[in-house]
Amino acid sequence: MKNLIIVESPAKAKTIKNFLGKDYNVIASKGHIRDLPKSTFGIKIENSSFTPEYRVAKDHASLVKEIKELAKEAHTIYIATDEDREGEAIGFHVATAIGKDPESLPRIVFHEITKTAIIHALENPRKIDMNSVDAQQARRLLDRIVGYKLSPLLSSKIQKGLSAGRVQSSTLKIVVDREKEIRAFKAEEFWSIDAIFNKTIEALLVEFEGEKIDKMTITNEKRAKDIHKKLLEQSFLVSSIEKREKESTPSPAFMTSTLQQSASSTLGFSPKKTMMLAQTLYEGVKTHKGITGVITYMRTDSLNISKEAIQSARETIQQTYGKNYLPEKPRFYATKNKGAQEAHEAIRPTLLDFTPQIAQEYLKNDELKLYTLIYNRFLASQMQNAKFESQSIIFESQSGKFKANGRKLLFDGFYKAYGESDKDKLLPNLKEKQSVELSKLEANQHFTEPPSRYSEASLIKKLESLGIGRPSTYAPTISVLVARDYVAIEKKQVVPTEIAFTVTELLENNFPEIVDSSFTSNMEETLDLIAEGKEDWQKVLWSFYEPFMQKVTDGKTSIQSQKVVIPTGEKCPQCGEELVKRKGRFGEFIACSTYPTCKYTQNLNKVEKKEPTSIGVACPLCGGAIIERVSKRGKFYGCGNYPKCKFISNHRPTEKKCPKCNSMMTTRELRKKEIFECIECKHKEEGNNL
Repeated sequence: MKNLIIVESPAKAKTIKNFLGKDYNVIASKGHIRDLPKSTFGIKIENSSFTPEYRVAKDHASLVKEIKELAKEAHTIYIATDEDREGEAIGFHVATAIGKDPESLPRIVFHEITKTAIIHALENPRKIDMNSVDAQQARRLLDRIVGYKLSPLLSSKIQKGLSAGRVQSSTLKIVVDREKEIRAFKAEEFWSIDAIFNKTIEALLVEFEGEKIDKMTITNEKRAKDIHKKLLEQSFLVSSIEKREKESTPSPAFMTSTLQQSASSTLGFSPKKTMMLAQTLYEGVKTHKGITGVITYMRTDSLNISKEAIQSARETIQQTYGKNYLPEKPRFYATKNKGAQEAHEAIRPTLLDFTPQIAQEYLKNDELKLYTLIYNRFLASQMQNAKFESQSIIFESQSGKFKANGRKLLFDGFYKAYGESDKDKLLPNLKEKQSVELSKLEANQHFTEPPSRYSEASLIKKLESLGIGRPSTYAPTISVLVARDYVAIEKKQVVPTEIAFTVTELLENNFPEIVDSSFTSNMEETLDLIAEGKEDWQKVLWSFYEPFMQKVTDGKTSIQSQKVVIPTGEKCPQCGEELVKRKGRFGEFIACSTYPTCKYTQNLNKVEKKEPTSIGVACPLCGGAIIERVSKRGKFYGCGNYPKCKFISNHRPTEKKCPKCNSMMTTRELRKKEIFECIECKHKEEGNNL
């Protein structure tokens, strides 16, 4: 009889199967095998108790049947889903769906998908952690209650298709609040006095007539010009030279949030893309040692590293870079997150001999970029500090003091792993009391700038600092806000739509806890307590449910409708009343003002019907007139003798003939140039600049 291992993803199943051979069947649940129903509330509430009505999804029915058949003939059934609350719950649902007692099946966990890790896990099974399952159930039911009960209220009071969520809505408030700051911002004028000494040394005025000069000290042109005039007439000398040695320490190996932030800033990857690539690297890719996972679990808020991995890193550092780059003792890092799951590891490579140089033969381009980022960051985290010499020179006159700063790298340390470091800004060798030439002096006007919008990466950093969500929720939360049209990603910035302001204001005034970051953070801590067996999940749900539902009930009558309707000045063709423009889930539309009494609507997104017009060019097939037409996909050109003649072109036909085959050439705009292309031989020519 074979053993059966049940994991989450097919890629992971394939990798593990390669390690274990014929004695094991490995099958993937493909995520949650059971969940709350999509079309109904799905929670039975009686006597302050919540009973979830889980269902096997239709697209999982055949899979459940297959797992049941394999389970009947299995010697031992192992639950091997991810080691987090979601994975624990998936394992619980898999066991229940195939008719097994969840607590009777051996549960195995691993942080990396390597042969050594899998065999070690099989030798050290445990039971499904029901406290973690309860914590996940509490989260799932809490989010269903908020979404299912609050979303219809938003739809009735603002517009159809709106939704609310515990993490989603508090995240949206953060984005909206930042946009309010930007809109309320008023620029303030300030001036700087900038100098160049000895033709090359840039310096900034830091003191004038005994007064310290800060960024906002000089606030008008008159003061700036007066200072500039006085200093221009004075001579300068070096009053002090200061040099100090400083050290820069390496950052720890990545956790989920820092990986998403770094991949965004250095590689331009969205958090969603980063997690998709990391998932592939974790579940298994082709390497010089066969198919294996090349990074540890990528959903983690821990900075822990195993002793074996640290030792392996130290050996690699010494062999690759030499003893000078190896600290006397290993480095250990601690996360600042109160709820971090310290049983996990930070994200690190599983095979240090699978270097980025070797990996480029096996990984796709974007996979290699992310893997290199993870690999170098991990090695650097165990390397020596970088050492710098900071330099500062004060240039002084009768009235003013200017300061110039420089820096010189003395020892690259952990920068060696990155292959680069910050460029030196060296100051020339000068002596105290030495006279210097004032080569240039400028009074420059500046204005304060508004706070910047969040990028996806900086928003994730903010969520992490406030304790909102967990590593697995950061990227999906932003994706939901985009899908619901609450925010748009424009030039890598998270920009709220107008409806986001309306929704946030309604929630702030009537359901403040839903958008309160401290409430959301405290709830995450409460879920952690449930996972630790210190809180009862049913009591936690009831303490939220009862007052929340009272607010929903009251809101149905107390909250005024904020639906936006814009008169069109036209009459309804069915009843004669005024037509208005409304906003719905799928955009703007025209409707009768008496709706729902009269249900006339008109879709604004419909393609306007346009009479076909001749462009004055003959069809190359039959000589008929070429007609410009419009379809749902846009403009195209066809023969007026259709359907007898079926000539068609997406580009505008012309009378110009191809110099190579004498066939018709079409024209279109490309990179602000007119481009001609032959319909037969595809010969191209550039026309005029547009």
